[in-house]
Amino acid sequence: MLRRAAALVRADDPETGWIVRIALSVLLIWALLGQATIPLAAAFACWLVFVATDHRWPRLARTSLALAALLPAAVVGAAGDGSAQLFLFSALFIFVMLPRIPLWAILGLTAAVLAVMSFSIRSSAMLAQAAVIVIVVLFSLHRREHRLRTEERARTHEAQARAAALDERARIARELHDVLAHSLGALAVQLEVAEAELTEKRDLTAAATRVRRARKLARDGLTEARSAVAALRADVSPLPRALADLAAAHRADHGVQISLCTRGSAHNLNPAAEVALVRTAREALTNAAKHAPRAEVTVSLEYTNSAVRLTVVNECGPTSSDGGYGLVGARERLALAGGTLEAGAADGMWQVVAEVPR
Repeated sequence: MLRRAAALVRADDPETGWIVRIALSVLLIWALLGQATIPLAAAFACWLVFVATDHRWPRLARTSLALAALLPAAVVGAAGDGSAQLFLFSALFIFVMLPRIPLWAILGLTAAVLAVMSFSIRSSAMLAQAAVIVIVVLFSLHRREHRLRTEERARTHEAQARAAALDERARIARELHDVLAHSLGALAVQLEVAEAELTEKRDLTAAATRVRRARKLARDGLTEARSAVAALRADVSPLPRALADLAAAHRADHGVQISLCTRGSAHNLNPAAEVALVRTAREALTNAAKHAPRAEVTVSLEYTNSAVRLTVVNECGPTSSDGGYGLVGARERLALAGGTLEAGAADGMWQVVAEVPR
């Protein structure tokens, strides 16, 4: 029970909410008991109408609140104990602080209050009362604008958070599609062919080759899945370290010379861009091993003020081409991170250049 009450208190508007209205109602009753006049009683009745109808009939509620401010203005000069001022300032403050009240209505009510007061107050005291009212209205308008700006920033932040969540969902879907659709699809094809080799042709050698290919696809798919999970968790290894690991694995698997150099001052990239560069390097090394298996490979990573550039260079093999589906997928992934990819032959060398903005 206490927790629920505390939650309601925290959720209540600290300036125009129910706690403020109840407290003001108590003060107005106390003032009414001390100075019971017809205008103040009518003003209190208008205040009660406002409190009761604010959420169901807002137009009636605001009209009643405006009357609750105008009626005490007619007896401000006659009431000597400040009860009329309490009615007036309370109703006027709440009226100004309501978020959906237009500025013209606030200025109109303020002018009407000053006009009514001019008939009930002597000219010597009118300026002081008018100054107090103007100060109250200006203070209330300042608080109202601050509150509206705060709410607008909160809505903007919420919209940004919602957009970020949608982007993250799209990224998760893309990562899962890339890993599962490619790896499992290729694995299923290899296993189907292996089954056909065994059941129809009785060719154990061909079936074993297909099984080995399926095992390699499963291993590659597991590597891709780990990379995808790392990207989704934003737990990506630093780019130079990830490239060094790739180079070491390539050297160990294929027994070729591979050099890696890093130029410029390293800086952090977003996980999507880093994963895109790492996968591009992996695809380029895979193609190098496939098309030029004994050729030396050079990998360079360059950090500039505006971008990060990855270059993989090796000799052109007899089956080198202008890409393939692997580089097409790498190019699409880089494009999603705002980057580009160029691949082609020049002077007998095959070069893959990937670049992402800083």
